[in-house]
Amino acid sequence: MLQFSSRQFRWKTFFRPWQEADWSLLVVVLLLTLVGGLAIRSVELNQPMRTDWVQHWVTGGVGLACALFLARWRYDALARWHWVIYAVTNLSLLVVIFIGTTANGAQSWVGIGGLYVQPSEFAKVGLIITLAALLRENTAKTIPAVIQVLAVTAVPWVLIMLQPDLGTGLVFGAITLGMLYWGNANLGWLILLISPIVAAITFGLYLPAWFVWVAFTFYLGWKTLPWRWLGAFAGGVINLVSGGLGHLAWGLLEEYQKDRLILFLDPDKDPLGGGYHLIQSRIAIGAGGLWGRGVNQGTQTQLNFIPEQHTDFIFSAIGEEVGFVGALVILALFWLVCLRLLIIAQNSKDNFGSLLAVGVLSMIVFQVFINIGMTIGLTPVTGIPLPWLSYGRSALLTNFIAIGLVESVYNFRHRIRF
Repeated sequence: MLQFSSRQFRWKTFFRPWQEADWSLLVVVLLLTLVGGLAIRSVELNQPMRTDWVQHWVTGGVGLACALFLARWRYDALARWHWVIYAVTNLSLLVVIFIGTTANGAQSWVGIGGLYVQPSEFAKVGLIITLAALLRENTAKTIPAVIQVLAVTAVPWVLIMLQPDLGTGLVFGAITLGMLYWGNANLGWLILLISPIVAAITFGLYLPAWFVWVAFTFYLGWKTLPWRWLGAFAGGVINLVSGGLGHLAWGLLEEYQKDRLILFLDPDKDPLGGGYHLIQSRIAIGAGGLWGRGVNQGTQTQLNFIPEQHTDFIFSAIGEEVGFVGALVILALFWLVCLRLLIIAQNSKDNFGSLLAVGVLSMIVFQVFINIGMTIGLTPVTGIPLPWLSYGRSALLTNFIAIGLVESVYNFRHRIRF
């Protein structure tokens, strides 16, 4: 009896650092990683030399170890080191520009010991930590505070766009907007921040919609910015100019990026070129029907009709083989992850922890929406991986590290214990 009690005490001592952790969040993330490995294996079933599914699970194991380590380490210590983290983030992005390896039109990888690392993925976590520390000290209730956040975001964003990596650049924007909103920024200011993009798009697609949008930004500037008439003038003029600048910015994009942004509207315009991915992806998901063709039984999947199916288009393989019901289960798992992240943000003991959780939430929600949307033709193809499901060592590690930080927020959510 004494021996049993001693063993029980040792187990309790071992798990004590994690006894307040959110195990439900970790279990869902691990389940997604398991499903991702099975889907990648199915994609590569007729390619016996490919073992990406094994690497996916191995990387997931390393990521789990990182998450568990971070969960027992006090997250608030990062606030003191946020400028160091910011500097390392920008330095790693600079290294990519000078000695990086190019693949799929972007110079985003660095070879280290035979492995290729993508610093822009880890930069997402670096940005979340930096912005959380800034907004903890100075909330986004004032325009100078918002400008400070945008200036800090601009440096790594520019370095990423120079690679060029449009997908990660969009993720940076989503993270920044989500954290500004949670940091008490005026919603009208956030709409004005994205208004030039809307103006540039509507100017090229439908001119009357552009006029309506410009008029709306005049009103929004008058309503939300200081010095109402000056704010209205600034909001309207910026959107007037953005219509013309949109054409200039369009000319700066690479041809493959233009194809990705246009062809999702009508992939049949180039069925053997830029639209091929989308057409084959929609065929695969539609062929899955309600219950799917069965694991390892998808024709589009097994015959490799869809390029990059183990990375960007992994959801098309899932949709074909497990059908609409299986796809709903995947969406439900992502919903559970996002729900837990939101609850952790609400129950954090301080603003820093709450902002960390919201930054991770913004990153996950945006990536899931864009990736699944592009496989069914609702969003452009931007090369954004599906969290925990797509193959990609750097992306998978980044997601586990992010979850580890959020687990630490939840693990140390109590202020003081007596």
